[in-house]
Amino acid sequence: MILDYIRQLFQSIGGLGMFLYGMKIMSDSLQAMAGRRMKQFLCHIAGSPLRGILFGALITALIQSSSAATVMVVGFVNAGLLSLAQSAGIIMGANIGTTMTAWLVSMSEWGQILHPDFFAPVLLGIGAFLLLFSPKKRPQAIGSILVGFGLLFAGLSFLSGAVAPYRDSPALLRIFTILGKNPVFGILAGLTVTAVIQSSSASVGILQTLAMNGIVTWRCAVSITLGQNIGTCVTALLAAAAANKTAKQAAMIHLLFNVAGAACFGTVLFLMFSVNRQWAETPISATQISVFHTVFNLGAALMLFPFSEKLVKLSERLIR
Repeated sequence: MILDYIRQLFQSIGGLGMFLYGMKIMSDSLQAMAGRRMKQFLCHIAGSPLRGILFGALITALIQSSSAATVMVVGFVNAGLLSLAQSAGIIMGANIGTTMTAWLVSMSEWGQILHPDFFAPVLLGIGAFLLLFSPKKRPQAIGSILVGFGLLFAGLSFLSGAVAPYRDSPALLRIFTILGKNPVFGILAGLTVTAVIQSSSASVGILQTLAMNGIVTWRCAVSITLGQNIGTCVTALLAAAAANKTAKQAAMIHLLFNVAGAACFGTVLFLMFSVNRQWAETPISATQISVFHTVFNLGAALMLFPFSEKLVKLSERLIR
């Protein structure tokens, strides 16, 4: 019995490590491939916030990291290549683009052929072959991306297998019950985990893995996801700490946008949950988390888009 617990603990640690490392390799490789084009996109954006949203969503979907995209925006604002108004649209778009990772994670629920166990070994094999035997940089970069995807999906499989025996564990169920009943705790949990691992995509993926085992309710998932969207602002705030005033204001726009979106959606959903408690306590699937994550980020962008100038002015008042 003790050996089984130790084995599952090691499997959890190994799965989490593979998932996070795969996410990092994939993101770094995609950034290296698309870096020059991203700079061209960012530097040639006109004053239209709508174009900024589209560019931000595209760039983040390409590099699979809203934190990296936002940090890049802060850096360009600091260098004077982007204005504060232009950065607002890109930051809103980055939140939309980051939902792509959640959809990748939830693919395992769509059919056996899309399950990570099915194609993760193939991705790892092809990626390793390109890395080891290709003399050119571009195929090597593609190999790194494939290895990152393979490790990410293999890590998810390990995590899911390690959590499965505990889906009926009273302790684990009690933790998620507490997080579900107290939205503040759920938001703080999502915020803390995302701030520690510096990736909302990774923390949402971990939540989806738990949801695949039927131990996460709608109320719990919503509060944690809202906290994850706030926690992703930490990376940009850290990047702006040593930057100029305008760059700090850009990071503040990111925080204001995510907090305002979380407050509006959270209030509406918590009122709905109080009316329909059965729905609130219903287990949520990984695909449903992807849907909510997308609707939340897209809805927040559409809702706050008309107020982008006010967000800019508010950030300028908060950071003089």
